[in-house]
Amino acid sequence: MTAFSLGALLYEGKAKRIYATDQDDLVAVEFKDDATAFNALKKAHLAGKGELNCRISALLFEHLIRCGIPTHYLGVVDATWMAVRPVRVIPVEVVVRNVAAGSLCKQLPIAAGTVLEPPLLDLYYKDDALGDPLLTEARLERLGLLTPEQRQRLGDLALQVNGALRSLFARVGLELVDFKIELGFSAEGAIVVADEISPDTCRLWDLQVNDPQDRILDKDRFRQDLGGVVEAYGEVFKRVQGVCPEAGVYR
Repeated sequence: MTAFSLGALLYEGKAKRIYATDQDDLVAVEFKDDATAFNALKKAHLAGKGELNCRISALLFEHLIRCGIPTHYLGVVDATWMAVRPVRVIPVEVVVRNVAAGSLCKQLPIAAGTVLEPPLLDLYYKDDALGDPLLTEARLERLGLLTPEQRQRLGDLALQVNGALRSLFARVGLELVDFKIELGFSAEGAIVVADEISPDTCRLWDLQVNDPQDRILDKDRFRQDLGGVVEAYGEVFKRVQGVCPEAGVYR
């Protein structure tokens, strides 16, 4: 680390470690090669996954910034490290669905592959012990996590992210089926996109492939024991890299 020095480990999640630095307005994120599913009941070590997720996330964060969407991203440090602004993460997992897939089809009588127009916005309370329950508007209000204005901003921002990502992925022959993002408050109190955006957090289907398993280029390959997880992530990186400028290095 030449631009800063690492401090204490602030948080370790399923796929990343977050460290303080010698600068108050900067934290460092290390992307791990660990893969988990089903609330970490299924685990594996996939060599190269952390680097791919870091590089993909960097390209996508920079794309969002070019689209006028605020994020915590500052730049990459090396292959598996990213520099970001510190944020106070909102404990709400924000999911945008463009096509019915996964848990939605188990919870509602909607056939897999059904196009959802307009996109469906789902909010979940981030708590592994509770199983990340779905939040109704009344439950969200009861928890007091957001003011009505902040809730509106959160929804608007999520749909802006969807539009920006969906058009980018379409350019490289990928369908953005759904994705989840985390948002947080910056030091100035603005809501910004945080965490990561990668095949770990997005469902991506190859538009040129009809087979319902072969077209999967995301974490569902791990969930469904399809194999080729790192290769699929590598394909996503290659395509996105082909239309996005090289990620900037934090200095």
